[in-house]
Amino acid sequence: MKIKVHVSRFNKDTDEKPYIETYEIEKTPQMKVLEALNLINEEYDANLSFRSSCRAGQCGSCAVRINGNPGLACKKEIANETTIQPLKLPIIKDLIVDRSSIENKVNDMDLHLETNDPEELMKPEEMEDTLKVRSCIECYSCLTACPVYQNFQEDFAGPYFMRYISKFEFDPRELKNRLKEGFENGLYDCTSCGKCGAVCPKDINSFGDAVEKLRAIAYSEDEGPLEAHKKIKKMVEETGRSVTHPEKEGFIESYNKNKKQTKEKSKVALFTGCMVDYRLQHVGEAVMDVFKANGINVDVPENQVCCGSPLLRTGQRDAVQALADKNKEVFKDYDTVITICAGCGATLKNDHPNFGNKLNVMDISEFLIDKLDTSKMKPLDMKVTWHDPCHLGRGQGIKDQPREIIDMIPGVEFEEMEFPCQCCGAGGGVKSARPEIALELSKNKAQMIKETGADNFITICPFCQSNIKDGLEAINETEINGMNLVELLKLTYSEEKE
Repeated sequence: MKIKVHVSRFNKDTDEKPYIETYEIEKTPQMKVLEALNLINEEYDANLSFRSSCRAGQCGSCAVRINGNPGLACKKEIANETTIQPLKLPIIKDLIVDRSSIENKVNDMDLHLETNDPEELMKPEEMEDTLKVRSCIECYSCLTACPVYQNFQEDFAGPYFMRYISKFEFDPRELKNRLKEGFENGLYDCTSCGKCGAVCPKDINSFGDAVEKLRAIAYSEDEGPLEAHKKIKKMVEETGRSVTHPEKEGFIESYNKNKKQTKEKSKVALFTGCMVDYRLQHVGEAVMDVFKANGINVDVPENQVCCGSPLLRTGQRDAVQALADKNKEVFKDYDTVITICAGCGATLKNDHPNFGNKLNVMDISEFLIDKLDTSKMKPLDMKVTWHDPCHLGRGQGIKDQPREIIDMIPGVEFEEMEFPCQCCGAGGGVKSARPEIALELSKNKAQMIKETGADNFITICPFCQSNIKDGLEAINETEINGMNLVELLKLTYSEEKE
């Protein structure tokens, strides 16, 4: 089978900037990117430069960008119209990059175990945390995929170095103050987007198994988190919500006061999250309108509280058990709990079971995908694009359902942005404590949205929705609106023509 492969070329002696050359090759079954590059050199005498060594996914030297995402050329399968580019580091030639800045930093940070007894061995029970971050093969894919590192290298050392620091901090033999080193290298600059883990060929979860645990240690030793994070914890403990109460009623209070009483009790409940309850009540109203239009009976239980995500991501774990216990009691009689916030959904699914609260949680797109009555949908004259919240796409593995729902709506033109899963900068406590990072990343996302020509960007995360709007305003694109997916659905089910 003949396929086309697009490869970035650059020779600093003759070229002003990189350019793409296209080659047509015969693809064999399960052909890897590295095999394709070798074949291009053989068939075209292309003199294409790239690194490779072990060919077994163990040395990391062959890492390149494949359709925009870092990966090992020896492990990723080639496909038609694949674009191969160097990692986002200074280019030496073609696909070979200069790694010296990273290697010099490793030397400067003196990244080796400092102990009084080099021959002392760790006990098996002491190895659990450190083993999770020890399998790195130095490919640097995580660094070149990290949006904060790419924009704020002077502040944030990046996931590769945070993994290194955590490896030593988790080792009881270590004498050096690695926690201080973590602070100096941007411990609270990580957005928890999970992109580093998604591209890591060894599946190292640099946020969950390194950064988040370092933050928890900092908190336990009363050396962190940042003041903005402490204020959120205080608010959650006092009110059960991570945002301030609105001047008007919250959504849950208002809905339950005004809803029509029915004898039928639903076995499905809505978990609103803090933002929808206190800030974005119209999103709550929209989802209930969509349920009504499709004959779906869903309760909105009172007394539900914050999922605890803002506390978990900033290391303040001690306050989460009470939240999990409260929500366990509130939702104990329901078979299914629906979320309309990606962060809430990921936390309830992935974290709450560790606190004894295992609910059957479904994101709104998962729940609605096979329940929407398309015959009732009216056409909408609108062009939209979709933003994948990190805690939806990578946190819950949900990417197709929202797009499929958008495709169901008549009249809506959908245009995919260049990197829909790139972090907008709102998560990990960054929006509250490092707003300059959140804004810069949101501006990058806003520019992608602008380039699609969309009237609206659609998402399922109130924090992403708010932060990207800030980015659009910062680049003077105030005509583009942001919507939760349920707001778009409400329009198509509206009885009045828009």
